Amino acid sequence: MTACWLRREASGSLVLSLHVQPGAKKTEIVGLHGEALKIRLAAPPVDGKANESLVEFLAEQLEVPRAQVELIGGATSRQKRLRVRGASDEAIARLLLLDRHHVEGN
Repeated sequence: MTACWLRREASGSLVLSLHVQPGAKKTEIVGLHGEALKIRLAAPPVDGKANESLVEFLAEQLEVPRAQVELIGGATSRQKRLRVRGASDEAIARLLLLDRHHVEGN
């Protein structure tokens, strides 16, 4: 399975390309926005709260410690890149299924 928003580095880490919508009603994956996975965040875009919420949400979704999710681009933008270390193939497959579920229209 491949997705345009997901890339595996030679080290085994994942790089995720994301489009983030802060200040939403709830935190959830909602599908694609161009070539990025779109995630709505309940946290406001104030004092880094949305970035913290994003890291926490993805760590939970991918079942890795928060310290293994690193924001590597887009700290003040809606377009973000995150590096994730140590995610299992099963957790990645679940994330891909969530993406596919939203793209196909539920």
